[in-house]
Amino acid sequence: MPQLDTSTWFVTITSMILTLFIMFQLKVSKYNFLNNPESKLTSSPKTAMPWEEKWTKIYSPLSLPLQL
Repeated sequence: MPQLDTSTWFVTITSMILTLFIMFQLKVSKYNFLNNPESKLTSSPKTAMPWEEKWTKIYSPLSLPLQL
């Protein structure tokens, strides 16, 4: 049974990784990135909701007294 020749694997894998890296760099370099990105100031109007005007308490069933 012939033995598998693995002497060229290193060169093949290295060239494949290098080629993928170069292709990725070329693909990314096509995009225009902003030099100094700044967030837009968005002002949303503050509307008073009915539940924000009064204080409400939510009771957990475990904190209520036992109902016998």
